[in-house]
Amino acid sequence: MMELIKKLREQSGAGMVDCQKALVEANSDINVALEILRKKGILKAAKRGDRETKEGVIKLAVSDDASQGFILQVNSETDFVSRNEQFQAFAQKALDLAIANKPGNIEELLNIVMEDGNSIKENLESLSGIIGEKLSVEKYDSITSTGTIAAYSHAGGRIGVLVALDKKDSSEVAQDIAMQIAAANPKYISQEEVPTEEINKEKEIYRVQLQKEGKPENIIESILGGKINKYYSEVCLVKQEFVKEEKKNVSDILGGITVEKMIRYSLV
Repeated sequence: MMELIKKLREQSGAGMVDCQKALVEANSDINVALEILRKKGILKAAKRGDRETKEGVIKLAVSDDASQGFILQVNSETDFVSRNEQFQAFAQKALDLAIANKPGNIEELLNIVMEDGNSIKENLESLSGIIGEKLSVEKYDSITSTGTIAAYSHAGGRIGVLVALDKKDSSEVAQDIAMQIAAANPKYISQEEVPTEEINKEKEIYRVQLQKEGKPENIIESILGGKINKYYSEVCLVKQEFVKEEKKNVSDILGGITVEKMIRYSLV
C-alpha cells in the first residue's frame, strides 16, 4: 500500500492521508484513485469561487518564423502558489496546447483535451483542489503577422508583452519595442487611436487647473496645446521617450516601421 500511496502522491501532488483514503475507496486502483482526487478537487475549488485571484504567471511564445505570438495569464490567489512547480508546469502546458491548437478565445482554450484525457478546465479545477487555492485562466490572446512578432517577459513572468511590426526580419527592433511597452505601459500605439472624448476630458482638467492658477483665457489656450502634446507622449507608444536612450523617442527607433498591434498583460 505504501508504494501505491507514494506513486499516487507523485502523480497527483495530494497529501498522504488524501491519497491513502482515495486508494482505499478505489480498491487500490491508482487510476480510479486519481479520478476520486480530481473530483474532490473540483468540489473544493467550487467553494473558492468567490475568492479573488490577483497573483499568477504570464506565459508567452513566438513561432520560429516570428509570424505568430501567444500570451496566456493563469491566476492564483497568492504569490506562493504562483511560484509552485505544478502551477508553473500547468500554465506552460496550457500555453503549449494553445500553440498547437490555436484556440480563438479562452472558452475554446479551456475545452482543449490534455494528455490525460481531461480538458484544461477540468485539470485546472483538479489542480485548484490539490493546491488549495482558486485558480483561473484569466486572459489569452494570439497575434498573427506577415511582419515580425516579438515577446518580452519581465518581473519574473508578472508582466508580458507581444508586439507585431509590419516589417519582416526586424526582430531586434521588435524586441526593443516589446521592452518599451513592458516598461512604459502605453495605452495606445499612436495619437490617432486616442478617443476625442478622452482628449476633451484632459483639456477640461488642464483648463480648470490653469484657471485656478489665475491664467488668462488667451494664455490658457496656448498652454493647452503643449499639455496635450505631453499627454500624447505619455500614453502613445510612438511618441514616448525610448527607455534605453532617452534622447530619442520610439518613432526614431522604429525608423518608418509600423507597429501593427501590441498586447500587454500585467500582474504588478
